[in-house]
Amino acid sequence: MDTKHNDSLPSQPSRRRLTVVRAVTAVAVIAALIAAVVFRQHLDELEHYGYAAVFLVGLVSNATLILPVPGLAVSSVLGSVFNPWIVGIVAGAGQALGELTGYLAGYSGHTWVSDHPRYDRLVHWMQRYGVLTVFFLALLPNPLFDVAGMIAGVLRLRVWKFLLSCAAGKMIKNVLFAVAGSYGIGALIRWPFGD
Repeated sequence: MDTKHNDSLPSQPSRRRLTVVRAVTAVAVIAALIAAVVFRQHLDELEHYGYAAVFLVGLVSNATLILPVPGLAVSSVLGSVFNPWIVGIVAGAGQALGELTGYLAGYSGHTWVSDHPRYDRLVHWMQRYGVLTVFFLALLPNPLFDVAGMIAGVLRLRVWKFLLSCAAGKMIKNVLFAVAGSYGIGALIRWPFGD
């Protein structure tokens, strides 16, 4: 696909705003990396922290690409421990907030994803369908969403629109994984002993 859509990208924000956004992005990514290291070492203890752990794992799992934490796997497992509907909603909210790091990176003008093979297509979808593109990509378990989040930032999609559509898709996805985990893991636990 050609790069004709890149010609209509919005101009960069003011220097002052750009500096603030870059600083916030750097702090968020560093905090997410530190949290990811901590969570990876204590994944087996998460059930002791309740829904707060679900939220934080969701946040961290989507705030960093460098050291991923298995957010959907945690939703599935903790869906068998806690109310799967609440797990899905809380995890989806955390994941949506975590996606702000990619959005902010795009907003600040970092276009290192412009070489991605799907970049031009995503720019076109985002320019044409905006919120619906974010929603559907958040609904699907795929690594493409990080690129879409950056593109949403590059295109200056309003942050509240980005967050709401992202949260809606991620909440639905996480509820499905948590309910599946609840039934699947719960059935496996009950299976050898009967009901």
